[in-house]
Formats: sequence, C-alpha cells, structure tokens
Amino acid sequence: MAEFTHLDSSGAARMVDVGQKQATLREAVAEACVKMETATADAIRESRNKKGEVLQVARLAGIMAAKRTDELIPLCHGLPLESVEVSFEFTEPTILRITTVARVTAKTGVEMEAMTAASVAALTVYDMCKAIDRSMEILHVRLMKKSGGKSGTYQRSADQEAE
Repeated sequence: MAEFTHLDSSGAARMVDVGQKQATLREAVAEACVKMETATADAIRESRNKKGEVLQVARLAGIMAAKRTDELIPLCHGLPLESVEVSFEFTEPTILRITTVARVTAKTGVEMEAMTAASVAALTVYDMCKAIDRSMEILHVRLMKKSGGKSGTYQRSADQEAE
C-alpha cells in the first residue's frame, strides 16, 4: 500500500517535516487554459474590456496567489519565492493558455505555487470578462514540468499534453 506523506501513522493529517532535507534550486511550470467566445478573445487581444487590462490584472493575481499558496492549501509550507512569472498565449483563436513558472531555493518544491498562480490567473480572466461571456470554461490546470529536489525532474509527456 502506498504511504501518504501528509498522513501520520494514525491517519491524521500532518505537515511534512522537511527539516533534514537539503535546500536546492527548484522550479515548477504549470498551465491553465481558458476557452471563450470569439468576441471575448478579441476584446482581450484589443485591450477593450470595460473592467481594464485583463492580462495585466490576471498576471498580478497569479503572482499574488503564488505568494499566498500556503494560506490557501492547508499543508503547504510557506516558501520564500525567488520569482514567479505568468505569461499568456492564444493557442487557438478562442483558447488562452496561461503558463506560470515559480522558482525557489528551498527544502520543498514549488509545484503548488505554480499551479495556484495558473488557477487564480485563469479565474481572474473569467472575472474580468464574465460580463460579456459567462460561458467561458477553465480547462485543465496542470503541472508541465518540475525540477530540483530528491525526486529530480518531471516533464509532462507530449501524449499527456494532448489530453
């Protein structure tokens, strides 16, 4: 049977003790996509949303969320993030891909920070545009890559990306 790191021997939730682990450079890349109507995508591209500059607000929201991940996810360690990047790309006319990169030198990884940043940035795009498009969908939020630490590097395969 698999051992869960966030449960003690009695099955109670616990924060993992990372005190004896080595601090290493760690990086995580995550993504989320927002599917929207053509008019919504055009409004974002042309910066003509009445609430303001959608992508700049979403970028700030993602960065702020990454910095507060330990307040949102109960058993996450607070990390001294060294950098958080949030970028946007329309991969199809109506699909906006949000890519986040989080970096830290620490005893535990930054996957949750990168995924939180992607999630909140996507939710912010929805919030900024919901007046014109309530049918938007937030598609997959997922880890694309992580490096550093004892478990080494993880890279999502091309087959997994297509799902």
